[in-house]
Amino acid sequence: MPQPIVGLHHVTAIASDPQRVLDFYAQVLGLRFVKRTVNFDDPGSYHFYLGDDSGSPGTILTFFAWPGATRGSLGIGETSALAFAVPSSSLGFWEQRLLSAGIPVERADDRFGDPVLSFGDPDGMRVEMVGTADTVDVHIPRTSDLPQERAIRGFYSVTLCEAGFELTAKVLETMGLRKTRQENNRIRFAAESNEPGRYIDVLVQTQLTYGRMGAGTIHHIAFRAPDDAVQLEWRETLAEISLNVTPVLDRSYFHSIYFREPGGVLFEIATDPPGFGIDESTESLGESLKLPPWLEKHRARIEKALPPIEMPHLKAGSGHD
Repeated sequence: MPQPIVGLHHVTAIASDPQRVLDFYAQVLGLRFVKRTVNFDDPGSYHFYLGDDSGSPGTILTFFAWPGATRGSLGIGETSALAFAVPSSSLGFWEQRLLSAGIPVERADDRFGDPVLSFGDPDGMRVEMVGTADTVDVHIPRTSDLPQERAIRGFYSVTLCEAGFELTAKVLETMGLRKTRQENNRIRFAAESNEPGRYIDVLVQTQLTYGRMGAGTIHHIAFRAPDDAVQLEWRETLAEISLNVTPVLDRSYFHSIYFREPGGVLFEIATDPPGFGIDESTESLGESLKLPPWLEKHRARIEKALPPIEMPHLKAGSGHD
């Protein structure tokens, strides 16, 4: 078997307004804008990456920013929520910060013993903050006004909304995650690691219909592979259990393979290297549009088609403290 999966690499969602999504996640939640590029399959639209100070695997939230995109609908076959890890003592701080920013927030029931804040992002995507003593060290964004002891510590978990359980469980277990807890119709799988994003929750909701992709929904979730060799081993292993896995695709900052798990959620396995520092310094991450070599010859046309944006951390204060 290949080296077990240690956790999430990134989560990719869909947004309807490039500036609005940047302002929310960078100014309110304090993530760093680490890469401004385009959707390689649709180079007329932005692809944004936000995360910790250097865009470490396990902290990266990415967006396909499609202006005017129709709102999606949640249902089975989708990732229905993502959760960030924050220190338990900071939940009150986050509740007040979100409310001060005009974001409705609710204290959900404790989940497997941990308190949870739940709210929607500007497109209605379900976002959670889980207060936990089991946080990991990440590089706090230099662009954030948040105190270090309050800042997000990368991903905690994602929730998969499923009509069933057994087939999805088989795939997760093949990937090295194990079933650890269950509360009613929520079953938790965990990687054998202390890395960010090591929890995957399966929420069985047989009463729902299939969701519809659009603004406010999560397009796919990506798991980590330490290098190309391990990724290729995973590709072979997953193909052996009859999953239709793509060839390796070059995403500049990592290499990717994609497949749908039996419940319908799009999974990716992405390599840790080469990372976001290959085309700009850590100090200047996100400040200019970066294109892969095969799109450079179209730069002028691409830049003309993209809406202008303003770097969130260059604005005159967030106004959310």
